[in-house]
Amino acid sequence: MEQSQATITILNDLIEINNDRIAGYERAIEELQQKDYDLKIIFAAMIDQSRQAKIALGKEVQVLGGDMNTGTTNSGKIYRAWMDVKAVFTGHDRLAVLSNCEFGEDAAQKAYATALAEEHFPAFLKTMIAGQKATFKSSHDEIKALRDQEKKIKEEGVTGGPGDV
Repeated sequence: MEQSQATITILNDLIEINNDRIAGYERAIEELQQKDYDLKIIFAAMIDQSRQAKIALGKEVQVLGGDMNTGTTNSGKIYRAWMDVKAVFTGHDRLAVLSNCEFGEDAAQKAYATALAEEHFPAFLKTMIAGQKATFKSSHDEIKALRDQEKKIKEEGVTGGPGDV
């Protein structure tokens, strides 16, 4: 029973991280300008990834007799508040939004790595969580590549980037 409760706690932590990720990308979409439709599409897909992950994690919590968390983590709340403050100074800049999203993806990767390091976690859950982590790692890498591209455009003073339509 104690092991089940520990597993529920870890799964709920991951649910909260996914709630953070959903809220973070929703906020990022709000911060973007209308011309940044390319990022809005990418961010919407990442919201869907987290919704699917959250549903899968929630089902396992219920199977174990627990209740699925519906909130966000404290770090997630801090992350979103920081993003709000930063937006005031950046004027909804693509680079700033992408940098903030990469920060959030780093937090998600860390949370998933922590869960996978749990020694007494059932193998089937480790497999599911490893799959979700890999999906989110791909998203992280995509965000990082877009951020690097946007940074290069800014450094070179080039106009006509993906958001300049």
